[in-house]
Amino acid sequence: MRDAEARESVATALVVDDLGTERERMAAILLDAGWQVSTAGSGAEALEKARAERPAIIFMDIVMPGMDGYQACRRLAGDPLTRTIPVVFVSTKCQRADQVWARMQGGKALIGKPYSEAQVLDALRFAAR
Repeated sequence: MRDAEARESVATALVVDDLGTERERMAAILLDAGWQVSTAGSGAEALEKARAERPAIIFMDIVMPGMDGYQACRRLAGDPLTRTIPVVFVSTKCQRADQVWARMQGGKALIGKPYSEAQVLDALRFAAR
């Protein structure tokens, strides 16, 4: 397989968080798992990147200034170009009510911060269904 074909066959994940350290941590886990990673620092940037790059999955923080993760997820779900991309929320807000609300907003799952590598890998498998 040529290098270009190999790169195209590797799935891409979009990591969205307003904190650079959180983006880096999630990206490191995904890169170690063999994924290509793109990042965004806001909900608005996530919408642009999701439309342009069409990632296989999006890991999205909920609490962000401007457009929060829930708003961004609803916008993604309403866009024909991005509606099939699974969104996994990643947040300190992870009580039972938050889990239910995240699904009502279109998310496939919600993992709490701080999270483990195993939780991220489980979310990848779950969201791929």
